[in-house]
Parts: sequence; C-alpha cells; structure tokens
Amino acid sequence: MTQVTERGTSLPAAPQAAVRRRSPAAAACVLGGAVAAGLGLGFLAVLVIVLWISSPYPDSGPGGALHLAAGLWLLAHGTELVRYETLSGVPAPVGVTPLLLVALPVLLMRRAARLGSASGDGPAGGPGDDEVLPAGVVFSAVTCGYLGVGALATVYASVGPMPADPLSAAWHVPLVAVLAAASGVWAARGRPLGEFPGWVPGWVAGGVRRAIARPRYELALRSGAAGALVLAGGGVLLVGASLVWHGAEVRGSFLGLTGVWSGRFAVLLLAVTLIPNAMVWGAAYGLGPGFALGTGATATPFGTVGSHAALPRFPLLAALPGVGAGSPLTWAAFAVPVVAGLAVGWFAVRRAREVSYGETAWTAVLGALVCGVLMAGLAAVAAGPLGSRELVRFGPVWWQVGGAAVVWAVVLAVPVAVAVHGWRVRPVRGAGVVEAADEWHDSGVRELRWAALREAAVPMVAPAVADPPGAAAEGGDVPSEEGVPLPVAAAVEGDDVPSEGGVPLPVAAAELVPGVSGARVLSRRPTA
Repeated sequence: MTQVTERGTSLPAAPQAAVRRRSPAAAACVLGGAVAAGLGLGFLAVLVIVLWISSPYPDSGPGGALHLAAGLWLLAHGTELVRYETLSGVPAPVGVTPLLLVALPVLLMRRAARLGSASGDGPAGGPGDDEVLPAGVVFSAVTCGYLGVGALATVYASVGPMPADPLSAAWHVPLVAVLAAASGVWAARGRPLGEFPGWVPGWVAGGVRRAIARPRYELALRSGAAGALVLAGGGVLLVGASLVWHGAEVRGSFLGLTGVWSGRFAVLLLAVTLIPNAMVWGAAYGLGPGFALGTGATATPFGTVGSHAALPRFPLLAALPGVGAGSPLTWAAFAVPVVAGLAVGWFAVRRAREVSYGETAWTAVLGALVCGVLMAGLAAVAAGPLGSRELVRFGPVWWQVGGAAVVWAVVLAVPVAVAVHGWRVRPVRGAGVVEAADEWHDSGVRELRWAALREAAVPMVAPAVADPPGAAAEGGDVPSEEGVPLPVAAAVEGDDVPSEGGVPLPVAAAELVPGVSGARVLSRRPTA
C-alpha cells in the first residue's frame, strides 16, 4: 500500500487519458462513413421499391428490387453491371454511368468527412475540446467505414437481375470514396497546401511551392475552368436544340417504351440522370470528334456514319442526328468551341503592366491545357460500353475530345489574350503625363506602391526619450506631469542649456510627422 502511494505521483495518467479520448472520435468517423454509404443505399432502395410496388407487372419479388438498388448504388460509383437477358443470349455489360447519380455518394461521403474533421471544434474544456483528430486519421476512419458497407453491397449485388461485376467494383468504389473523403477533409481544414513527404527533395518542394504561388498558374486554372464551363453550357444548348428539333421522334420513343405511368416515370428519371452525360456528348459533338454509336457508327458535325439499328429505344437517343452528310445546321455547332476559346483567352489576361506579351501567351497556353484535361476527364466518365458486340464503344473518346479542346483553345485563346493585354496597356491619348497616369491605375504598380508605404511608414507612438545626464541626480527634481517625466533639452557641449536651480527646463516636444521615403505620388488619370 505504501509503495503504491509513493509511486502514484509519477504515473503518466494524462497522456493515457488523451489516448483513450481519441478512440470515440475515431469510432464516430468510422460510423459516419458507414452512415454515408447507408444513406445512399437507402435512398435508392426506397426509390426502387416504390417503383416496384407501383408496377402492375413486376418481373421479380422484393428481393430482386433490393438487389437492383444495390447494383444502382454501385453503378453510381462507376461499377459495370451485367445484363443477362439479351436477345442474343450473350451477357452484355452496362458501363455508362449516369453522372447525376454520381453526385449522391460523392456529396454524402464529402459531408461525412467534413463532419469528422469538425469533431474537435467544441469549446475549450467542453466535450469536443480533447477529441481533435489529425486529418489523416479522419480520412482513414471515414474511408474504412464507407468501404466496409461497400464491400457488403458488392457481395449482395453480385446476384440478381443485373448483377455487378466484382472486379469493377473493387477499384471504382475505393476510388470514389478516397477522392470524396480527401476533398471533404481538405475543405474542412481550410484548403491548405500541406507538407511534402520527407522523401521529396527540398529543392523539388520549394520549386513546386514557388510555381504554385505565381499568378500565372492561378490564371491558367481559372481560364481553363471557364473554357470547360462554356463547352458544357454549349453542350446543353446543343442537346436542347436537338430535342426540340426531333420532338416527334422523342415523344414517340417515350410513349412507346411503356404504357403505364410508373414505367414512364422510371424512364423519365433515367433520362434526367443522363442529362449531364448528354451535355458532355454535346460538347464533344461541337468540338469535332463527336461520339461513337457503336463499333461502326460515329456522329460528328460533318455527318453521321453508320447505322442506328443497334441502338436501344430511348428518348435521348431519338434526338440523334440522322445518317448522312452534315449541313450548315450541324456546322453551326462549331460556335461552341469558338466561344470557349475566346473565354480562355479573356480570362488568361492579368491586369498588370509589368506582364509581358510572352507571359500572357504562355498563360493562355496553360489555360488551354487545363481545359483539355478537364474535357478529357468528363468524356472518359460519360462514356462506356452498352453491349459486347456493336455497342462495346458507346460515347465520346476521351483523348480525341481532350486533344480537340486543346487545339481549339490554343488557336483562339493565344491571339485573344495577347490582343486584350495590348488593349489594356495601351497608352492614353490626350493625357499630359501618360506614363504616370497609367502607372497610377495599374494594379501591379499599386501593389508595389503600398508595399513601399508600409515599409517606409514610422510608428505613430512616440519612442521613449532617454533621461539626460544629470536629470536623475541624487536629490534633484525631475520635471514631470502626472508622474511622466517631460523631455528636456539635451546638453550639447558648448551650448547654453536653459535651467533653473541647476535643473534643466522642459522643452516643447517636436511634433511627430510620419515620414514616407521611397514613395512617389502619381497624378490621376484625367477624366476629360
């Protein structure tokens, strides 16, 4: 008893308590990932069950509907499904992922990661004060919980009316989970750049950081994203115009698929989830490469080659252009990449006079590369196989779409960016001091001017004045006001210092005037 009492004071109880407190927070992150996966599965299960109940002639029981819901959840991650009930009897893969359906698991997983990262944001001394988890722990815990439910869903969906391919699910589900969780944790921590691993050389890390800090790359990302958004918007316009132009065929296909309202509602939901895919297909059509409608069929503005006989009946496919050579109406689709190239060039210009024409042109080229990469990625996820023979190639080819986007953007963006830069830095006609007027309104010079002002400015509080020799002599009276010694005239050898009774008299303190050196005041641009 005495030994335990004497040694009890040296036990490291606090660190062990901190370690024990971390396990509930990590367990909550694992549970959050599992709940995110369960919410996605539950939403699709409820939707499929409602459609199954409302169907007058269901093909299978409730078990088949639940298997189909699990398969759709895996399809939202990019997993291929296998369709066995075909006319030829050969199993056909279904690899076209509805892009609108992808938003469901991504948003849920991202929300779970953000909530896990914010678990330690409680008040000081509160329940969440000691439960701050590192970003890597939150990411790993949320991902493990999500993948655990995903593994069970893969096993469950391996049987049913449209079973999922386990090999495809083995890498599609983890890929989506990792990307969504990483983006959620990164956004919750304030979007930091992070530290490089220890094995990365210092000169490489420093070079990357200096390159990222340059305004050129920020402008390139912004201009490339603007070009991709213009292409996507143009694709939506092309799809809408085609649906209106082929309105009779689209209406006949929609009404001919099924005669009950539940079936038509299911077809409408599927068409809505495929609208982002059609948007990417429309952008690929406007860029020139078009998209494949099978192994021997391709649709481009120059014409449609091949036959549509192998295509399934579906409202969106009924709006495809007819077989034959192109016309001025289809050639008008080239206006979409033209506008996108102009947008890349416009947003690649920096509002600063010190930027050269070569720097502006290089920024426009980088923006074109960013636009091409984005469009190639969208084309890759918007396409996929719909069969094993003729429909094994269905949708745009990613490398063709990305290359066409780069070519269009470079050809149009570089001259536009150089012309816009030259227009913005042109000399002002009729100004007395042209150079000074332009420099005053130039953003780059303004930043340098403010930096010089900050460096040259003196503090507004007067510095402490040292007591002169003899002022604090023993037995002497130091003039003061409310306990604060007043400044006195410094004793300079050879000068007469005013004094009274041997004590120097206070003198008026010099007025403090903030001095600015190295800055130049420029005249403003004349308004006439």
